[in-house]
Amino acid sequence: MADEMPDLHLFGTQAAPAQWLVVVTGIAALAVVLPHGVWRVSRNAITIAHEGGHGLVALLTGRRLDGIRLHSDTSGLTVSRGRPTGLGMILTAAAGYTAPPLLGLGGAALLAAHHVTLLLWLATALLLAMLVMIRNAYGVLTVVLSGAAFLLVSWLTSPDVQSAFAYAVVWFLLLGGVRPAFELQAKRRRHNSGDSDADQLARLTAVPPALWLFLFHAVSICSLIGGGRWLLGL
Repeated sequence: MADEMPDLHLFGTQAAPAQWLVVVTGIAALAVVLPHGVWRVSRNAITIAHEGGHGLVALLTGRRLDGIRLHSDTSGLTVSRGRPTGLGMILTAAAGYTAPPLLGLGGAALLAAHHVTLLLWLATALLLAMLVMIRNAYGVLTVVLSGAAFLLVSWLTSPDVQSAFAYAVVWFLLLGGVRPAFELQAKRRRHNSGDSDADQLARLTAVPPALWLFLFHAVSICSLIGGGRWLLGL
């Protein structure tokens, strides 16, 4: 019955998990996004995706990436060199809040096509690439731990565990990608220091920060709806 065995090669496909498992992993992801105390820890993973988005787009638009810092308060900083204005700078600034939900959407597309192994190894490769650009100890620690989790699951666990882990990660990116835009909105309402991504984009484009906030909300919510439908097979 060798022809019925799942293809575990990088570009092979794996069997779809049971519907109940997809739902349970979604609930588990929601459980680490909604409670404030848990979110203070789990948000570190969203910060990795956020700052990684800044860094990746900076490189893709021809800017020089000097380094990325991740802090224990779940904030981060990505420093790049290049023209202080223009499309490259605008895209780089806009990539932070949109990166986690778009990564989740891409992950949902891979899982809908049953590419669990490919998703796990792509995530590992992105984390390893990001590690090269980390410039502080806490950032190195969080990225190494995240990469190690993907490696251990990919190498040491069964296909069923790999599938559950992949679905939980993608649900987390989709659900966790929604909350930061609301947090930014609340932060600006309480204390607008003018240093947020939305404020920086407003200075670059003369488009009000509120419209950039709307973009962040639209991308994250639409990604959640679209990605959730793919994950649930709707």
